[in-house]
Amino acid sequence: MALLVGLTGGIASGKSLVCRIFRELGAHIVDADQLSREVVRPFSQAWKGIVETFGTDILGEDNEIDRTALAEIIFSDENKRRLLEAIVHPRIADETASRVTELEKKHPRGIIIVDAALMIEVEQHENFERLIVVFVDEETQARRLMERDLLGKADAYRRIEAQMPLTQKIEFADYVIDNNGSPEHTKKEVKRVYGELEKLVSGK
Repeated sequence: MALLVGLTGGIASGKSLVCRIFRELGAHIVDADQLSREVVRPFSQAWKGIVETFGTDILGEDNEIDRTALAEIIFSDENKRRLLEAIVHPRIADETASRVTELEKKHPRGIIIVDAALMIEVEQHENFERLIVVFVDEETQARRLMERDLLGKADAYRRIEAQMPLTQKIEFADYVIDNNGSPEHTKKEVKRVYGELEKLVSGK
């Protein structure tokens, strides 16, 4: 039987890097962020709900949702952020469940990792046999976010503070991956955790 593992962290915590390493090691990844892009493709039900709620100013010329413009809105207004989550999250959850079912059929002895930033906030972490949290300190998180998204310090911290603090998330974790250091350090951390997951699979 496959081992179902949740992986979470925070904005700019390095989940993508961690998942890439897990994939190289042999894990099967379901990326909720990628699914969030797929479920809001133009003229889908989620897309229609978002446009009805936030208006057409968030659309590009190709009718794709401008994620930067939408982020400016939701990270400055918690109520609007919750409206967006109510539209998108149920559809992401359905698509995630579908992908997991497919992988379980194809890889009945595999390690399936679902990567979702808000897993704990929406109380989905309890659906997994193990939970991994990717951790960085807040200063590192802000610096990486500023560099990645070309944000000012105030905007970066506003986005970080819109999510549950990583220091709180690690209280839910079975495994914590420290991503404060170099990519080489992170790879060692991921290999350590992957070894533990392999032991669990072999014992099932």
